[in-house]
Amino acid sequence: MSKVLLINGSPNVNGCVATALKEMIKVFEQEGVQTEMITVGNKNIRGCIGCDKCNETGKCVFDDLVNEVAPKFEAADGLVIGSPVYYGSPNGTLISFLDRLFYSTPFKKHFKVGAAVVSCRRGGNSASFDVLNKYFTISSMPVASANYWNQVHGFTAEDVMKDLEGLQTMRNLARNMAFMIKAIGDAREKYGLPVLERGAFTSFPDGK
Repeated sequence: MSKVLLINGSPNVNGCVATALKEMIKVFEQEGVQTEMITVGNKNIRGCIGCDKCNETGKCVFDDLVNEVAPKFEAADGLVIGSPVYYGSPNGTLISFLDRLFYSTPFKKHFKVGAAVVSCRRGGNSASFDVLNKYFTISSMPVASANYWNQVHGFTAEDVMKDLEGLQTMRNLARNMAFMIKAIGDAREKYGLPVLERGAFTSFPDGK
């Protein structure tokens, strides 16, 4: 069975972001996709210090939720990252978590399907959405979309439940993501995944 891991970047376990992700989970269950949601925003997670120890050990030197989630990410066919908007950007705790999760994990993310979901009261969704999608596009992960930006609006979970268009977008996103995961799974069996070249690394160390 296909599996999607959902990351709630809000400190509020049952807040706006969780409400949006739960709307997606309903559809994933209908589509026969297994789900697990993990709340990150209320945890004490420090940022990456660039020590590069993960390249030696295969895991982050800080043994916290990042290392706990890593094997779940590896086993998942898709990843949904949800965040509230703080000062026009995703939650800082979530960013620290994602920086370390994506950098410290040696396994390939190649063709795991990614989707970003953002929530705000009024503004900042598009900028936050852009930040989260970059984790996918640098990791060779196809990005799932819906019929509008993957966002909901509201100051409380109750507000989000009134955002009928936002909830509709979440359902469409989940259906599209489930389809992509199944289609990629079928194509992997039939054709194999595309070759991912890794040889070139341009850094211009001579300063020219």
